[in-house]
Amino acid sequence: MAASAPSSQREIRRRNLSRVLYAVAEPGPSSRAAVATRLGLTRTAVSTLVDELLRGGLLTEQGPTPPDGGPGRPGTALALTDSGPCGLGAEIGVDHLAVCAVDLRGRVRAREDVESEGRSSEPGAVLDRLRGLVDTVAAQARGHGLSPAALTVAVPGLIARGTSSVVRAPNLGWRDVDIAPALASAGASSGSASGSGSRSASSSRAATSTQPGTGTRPGPEAGSSPLPITADNEANLAALAELWLDSGRVPRDFVHVSAEVGIGAAIVLDGELLRGTRGFAGEIGHVPVRPDGPPCACGGKGCLEQYAGEWALLRAAGAPVEGPRDATLAALRERAAAGDERALRALQEAGTALGLALAGTVNLLDPGALVLGGVLARFAPWLLPSLERELTERTAAPGAPPDLVVSGLGADGPLLGAAHAAVRVVLDDPLSYRTEAAPG
Repeated sequence: MAASAPSSQREIRRRNLSRVLYAVAEPGPSSRAAVATRLGLTRTAVSTLVDELLRGGLLTEQGPTPPDGGPGRPGTALALTDSGPCGLGAEIGVDHLAVCAVDLRGRVRAREDVESEGRSSEPGAVLDRLRGLVDTVAAQARGHGLSPAALTVAVPGLIARGTSSVVRAPNLGWRDVDIAPALASAGASSGSASGSGSRSASSSRAATSTQPGTGTRPGPEAGSSPLPITADNEANLAALAELWLDSGRVPRDFVHVSAEVGIGAAIVLDGELLRGTRGFAGEIGHVPVRPDGPPCACGGKGCLEQYAGEWALLRAAGAPVEGPRDATLAALRERAAAGDERALRALQEAGTALGLALAGTVNLLDPGALVLGGVLARFAPWLLPSLERELTERTAAPGAPPDLVVSGLGADGPLLGAAHAAVRVVLDDPLSYRTEAAPG
């Protein structure tokens, strides 16, 4: 028992340091006294932990503030640093690649997006281009005094649980592709300042942020060692983004469903992802809604994404599948708003197909809400009537079906979820990212 004591003590300290960081992150700048009250720890214990996090460059002091905003002796406001470790999030789409850097306060500090034909390209070529994009964003982050600490990649496919291996991504045409080796050096070099045909953070939508404060020195240069790399299904990361960034609008039990070329879903129960035995839970896009329907890339027939996926929707509306994605989708939205019959019929049929698939999900799981993200959020006004009708008619439980929530993150959900997952590597294990070693 005695031999395990040091390890246990370190684990307790790591957990308490993490608790302090989250206690400051969730409500925003807080005094030591407020953090102690929130965590149920003594002020002395919290002060020791705070001092360690200040030395490690993860917290910063912002000046005096009355405790809890009330009368009394002023405390010192603590905030997460805006110039220390950051998380890198990347997204591999069928027709695009995107990378962003998010600081500990949740602000997007750098971002690049490029068009990329993933379906007709070899995985190695796509990953080479993504690595260059990661290098570019990492260099931009360092220019802001940030140090990339981890990289998380969102992929539209099945990721073997606990690995970085893409078992199958039908819409990319990928099978058994391990992305980590190809990205092993990503973010380790300075990269270029900007990418051709890319979009910077100034022209992208940012995540929820807190008030800026005084910065601290960045941690060790990320290029000194490879970044930890994780991969996850894009729907899972989009759902986590909803939970972390828009928790006021979603309960702790919900199903997130989103569409691009394919359709993915993620199931959140009591604030935790339901991943399934192999990590493949949530493949609602391949639930058959019409067993005699058209063939799907997965090998089945009549799958949901053949009726409500982005390309299926565009084809049904008579819109071009090729060409600039944003412009094509914007044109379809304009047609629907103007009352174009073919566009409205395509959206109604897509909503019906979604309702058929989601009714089974509701009957099985009884979630508190259904969240529509990606393209589904963009076209929600025209999808919802037929979707709600199917849910009402097919939900077995008495009373109204679960709330339908339109995502406020839209198409950015997977990318922001990936970046915030990378940030949480730091928040969950502060001992690994301190710039000064603490005693003990």
